[in-house]
Amino acid sequence: METRKLVLNAPTGLHARPASELVKLVKGFAPTVVRISTAERSVNAASMLSLLSLGLKCGSELEVSVEGGDEQAVLEAVASFVESIKE
Repeated sequence: METRKLVLNAPTGLHARPASELVKLVKGFAPTVVRISTAERSVNAASMLSLLSLGLKCGSELEVSVEGGDEQAVLEAVASFVESIKE
């Protein structure tokens, strides 16, 4: 399992549009399992409702964990996406 801690810098947080794009990205790596965690809970990143339920706002600290498949490449792709969210 590979993990990385990130800070969400998107001014509007993780709302529906970027969450949907993240879900599409993660589902493209199936059967690899990607989880997004905060201090309170952890969710499967392949579920848009679960992602939105985290209520990630600008400045939120999160941890991305990847299990199965090419973990390092998947982790890099997900981390790059999260860091690139601008809206």
